[in-house]
Amino acid sequence: MSDVNEIQESAPGRDEADWAMNAATGNVGERVLNQDEIDSLLGFDISEEDDDDASGIRAIINSALVSYERLPMLEIVFDRLVRLMTTSLRNFTSDNVEVSLDNISSIRFGDYLNSIPLPAILAVFRAEELDNYGLLTVDSNLIYSIVDVLLGGRRGTAAMRIEGRPYTTIERVLVQRMVEVVLADARAAFEPLTPVNFVLDRLETNPRFAAIARPANAAILVKLRIDMEDRGGRIELLLPYGTLEPIRKMLLQQFMGEKFGRDNIWESHLATELWSTQTEVRVVLDEQQISLKRVLELKVGDTLMLNATPDSPVELRAGAIPLTKGRMGRRNHTIAVRVDAPLPAAAKRALQSRN
Repeated sequence: MSDVNEIQESAPGRDEADWAMNAATGNVGERVLNQDEIDSLLGFDISEEDDDDASGIRAIINSALVSYERLPMLEIVFDRLVRLMTTSLRNFTSDNVEVSLDNISSIRFGDYLNSIPLPAILAVFRAEELDNYGLLTVDSNLIYSIVDVLLGGRRGTAAMRIEGRPYTTIERVLVQRMVEVVLADARAAFEPLTPVNFVLDRLETNPRFAAIARPANAAILVKLRIDMEDRGGRIELLLPYGTLEPIRKMLLQQFMGEKFGRDNIWESHLATELWSTQTEVRVVLDEQQISLKRVLELKVGDTLMLNATPDSPVELRAGAIPLTKGRMGRRNHTIAVRVDAPLPAAAKRALQSRN
């Protein structure tokens, strides 16, 4: 007889009776878990599609993923993308187009490739300034809807779908034009944050040929819904975290509204106040380094010889920041300094940052 306790499914209502019987016989450790308890322990629930509230082993497995909520600026960028796409796709299709943001989630790249419903067209694009790639997936419903709209299909009729065949050249060209419109809107959405140019690299129909990251790498998945009255479909935008890493500090910032952290009123006020800022300027004729012993031995009447003549240039400083050089002189009854060189750019930046 094996001493290993097996976990198996029990009929409803029997677990309480088994527990009572085991308690009476002293075999309390022999209790059997039912299916609900097993699912709760593992953290799996078929009715839950969202993994935000995952628990158990599933929560431990997904703990390595970074939630998109830690990048608050992404929501502002994608909200801006939705508004831009609504306008640009209306001009592109000459039809009433409504774009909505379904959700933003974190997912492993390998899991996403396995979950893409085929047939679909996958557009691999390159973010030039970020030196990495992204993925844009257009599902079959939107492909047939776009082709139907651009080629003059009647409203109120469902787009014709012929499953099991590859996409034609006309369909690929029309979808490529739509993808270029979406990438241009994505560039405009990121523009207030950082300039990023998204360039279409290639179109693929097989997810295996669209591998832009390792399967275990985390990525941001944005699901967009496009409705054209009785037609429409879905676009999914996937950005690996490696692509967003160069601008991660910008995405971590939290700003209100559409300002993206930039306020023209505050900028003009700060510039005005800088011009009226009081700065102490010192004129240094000469500097010497002497030992502490000699300093302690100084007495009244001792003389320190400077390595400077009446014609030697003096240095103007603001604190420890060297500004420029000049000449000592006298104007009327006041000692004056004539500036001989302009302020270098490095000194200006250091002085502004200090103020």
